[in-house]
Amino acid sequence: MPNITWEDPYCAEGNNCFRIGTDAEGNGYIALNGQEDHYLTDTREALRTFITDIKAGKADHLLA
Repeated sequence: MPNITWEDPYCAEGNNCFRIGTDAEGNGYIALNGQEDHYLTDTREALRTFITDIKAGKADHLLA
């Protein structure tokens, strides 16, 4: 497993908590809090684009 530096959990409601992490090689990670050994990974730039797009509302249709 890579050496991932995890940020504090982001919890929107109850136990819906996610963690964002990075490693020294420039990769970004997303995991459920407490399940960091099962993560989604891509480059930091891809993670940045993903978060920016979500903040811009490009995934709002998934909430309906």
